[in-house]
Amino acid sequence: MATYWEEYFPLALQEKLPEKMPEQAVDHFPPVLRLLEKRQELVETDEGLRAQKEAFQDSVAAAQRRWEQLRRKEQELKASFVRFDRFLQDAEARRRRALRRAAEERRGAGRQEAEARRLRAQLAGLLRERARLQSRLERLAPCARLLGHVLERRPEFHEVPELVARFDGLADTLAALRRTERERLAELEAARARLQRLQDAGQDERLRHGQRRAQLQERLEAARERTLRWESQWIHIQNTAAEKTLLLGRARMAALNMFQQVCQHRRQPPTLDIEDTEGQLEQVKLFIQDLSAMLTSLREAGPAVPPSQP
Repeated sequence: MATYWEEYFPLALQEKLPEKMPEQAVDHFPPVLRLLEKRQELVETDEGLRAQKEAFQDSVAAAQRRWEQLRRKEQELKASFVRFDRFLQDAEARRRRALRRAAEERRGAGRQEAEARRLRAQLAGLLRERARLQSRLERLAPCARLLGHVLERRPEFHEVPELVARFDGLADTLAALRRTERERLAELEAARARLQRLQDAGQDERLRHGQRRAQLQERLEAARERTLRWESQWIHIQNTAAEKTLLLGRARMAALNMFQQVCQHRRQPPTLDIEDTEGQLEQVKLFIQDLSAMLTSLREAGPAVPPSQP
């Protein structure tokens, strides 16, 4: 507000002051009159400013009252908006509840309609069953009369249910016998089929065994031929082995003889086993090597010896 008044009074004073008088008029009025005029103008200006200030204060108060009214109206509008929003929410909730109830009622009506259709279909079925039983009863009426005559002729049966039960028992027995007969016939056919399969399988098995026997016979003949060939080879091997064994015995005897001669030459008793032919040959080998070395040394030393005098 202070800023507004500071701007307002200079403007108002500038508007109230008269324009600059001509120089001749200034020179024409004395200074006292000009001062009085200035004071009069200041008073008038002050009164105008006071009036304008009062008018401005009235306008400000009116504006404040208007602002208060607008603020109250704004609060009222906000409250109205809140109440209206709450009303809309309540209305939406009521609408949803109504829709839910309507949907549930429609589903209930659908279930009731389906139940009604089911009951109508069941009633129609029962009516058809009743009509069928009625027609069967009418069709079986002669049978009932016949059963009455049978009861009169067969005193062991006192009531129709006993006769019917006896008949049902006989019928069940006959059905069981026929079922047993069919089962026995089926088993007989199955046994015949198995027998035929076994016969066919036996024939095939005999054929396979015949073929197998021929193959085995061929293999037996080939085995006999191989046996004869191997027997002849075995005889040849035995003969060759006998010759080799005789030759080996001679070689072992020769090795033993040479070993014994070596031992006699060395004047040592035999220390090896008679069967140790390899050791005997090794000793003979060592003796020959020693003897060869001695002969070699003797031949080398022979020219160095001076001849003897006659």
